[in-house]
Amino acid sequence: QVQLVESGGGLVQAGGSLRLSCAASGRTFSSYAMGWFRQAPGKEREFVGVIRWSGSRVAYQDSVKGRFTISRDNAKNTVYLQMNSLKPEDTAVYYCAAGPWSSIDKDYDYWGQGTQVTVSS
Repeated sequence: QVQLVESGGGLVQAGGSLRLSCAASGRTFSSYAMGWFRQAPGKEREFVGVIRWSGSRVAYQDSVKGRFTISRDNAKNTVYLQMNSLKPEDTAVYYCAAGPWSSIDKDYDYWGQGTQVTVSS
């Protein structure tokens, strides 16, 4: 069993940066890939990126490549989403999830409660 709690969301101007954190509890955290997803109002939840349990491989959605960076610290049971050069279209509730290496939300076993990111123009 893994419990996930996101933090770090907020309001930022376009071009700004935010770092989201996802703190996990549970002994098996390091055995899961960790994904980030987001859901904007009126839209379906979409894949942002995923990092392997070892941190050795990371994948991103095309629209965030070069702007977002995922990292993890297994000693702290925490995964991070560094978001730079934010755009208004990045506005969404951001979720972290634990599961297999996948870009499909239904594949993930555990989810956090989400944190709101709002980017003003």
